[in-house]
Amino acid sequence: MADEVVLLDFWPSPFGMRVRIALAEKGVKYKYKEEEDLVRNKSPLLLQMNPVHKKIPVLIHKGKPVCESLIAVQYIDEVWNDRSPLLPSDPYQRAQARFWADFVDKKIYEIGRIFYTKKGEEHEAAKKEFIDALKLLEEQLGDKTYFGGDKLGFVDIALVPFYSWFKAYETFGNLNTERDCPKFTAWAKRCLKIESVSKSLPDQQKVYDFIVELRKYLGIV
Repeated sequence: MADEVVLLDFWPSPFGMRVRIALAEKGVKYKYKEEEDLVRNKSPLLLQMNPVHKKIPVLIHKGKPVCESLIAVQYIDEVWNDRSPLLPSDPYQRAQARFWADFVDKKIYEIGRIFYTKKGEEHEAAKKEFIDALKLLEEQLGDKTYFGGDKLGFVDIALVPFYSWFKAYETFGNLNTERDCPKFTAWAKRCLKIESVSKSLPDQQKVYDFIVELRKYLGIV
C-alpha cells in the first residue's frame, strides 16, 4: 500500500514507545515489526532503513524511513496535522518543547543508564543528578496537568516512556522518586490514564525483568 505505515521497534525501548504514543494519539494505523535480536542479529530491513545508526525505532511511511524518535514524533505531528497537535503552534513554545525533550534524552536517559550498567560508586553522583533533573522538570510542569497544558504534548511523549523503566532505576540506583519527586510521579500516573500511553508502555515489572537479564548479559552482577 502506498500510504502504509510501518514501525520497526523493540518492545522495551522508551524511544520506540514515543513513536507508538504519537501514532496512537493521531489514530494512525500501522504495522508493528519487532526486532528480535538487536545485539547479534539485526533484521535486513532495519539495516536497509537505518544504515547510519542501525538502531530502532524506524518509522517507515510510503516506503521511506524516518529515524530517531523525536524526529519521528515531529514527522507524525506534521504529516497528520489535522488532529491532536503534539507541538505548540507558537514558535517560541515549540522551541521550548524541543529544548525540554532534548533535556530528557541528555539527562533522564543518559543518567538512568548508569544505574543498571555501572556499579556502586558511580551511583551516588548519578542519583543526585537524576533527582535534580526530575525536579527541574517538575518546575517546568508547574501547575499544568501535562507539559503540553490540558492535553498530552511533545514533552510528555518524550518523557513518559522512561517511567516504565523506573522500577529498574529505583531498584539498582536505590531511588525513591515518589518521595523525592511527588509532582513528577503524579504527572506520570495521570499520563498512564490516557489510552494512547497505557497501551504503548509495557509494565514496569516486565521491563525490570528484561533489565535483570540485560545486566547478566553485560556481566554486571
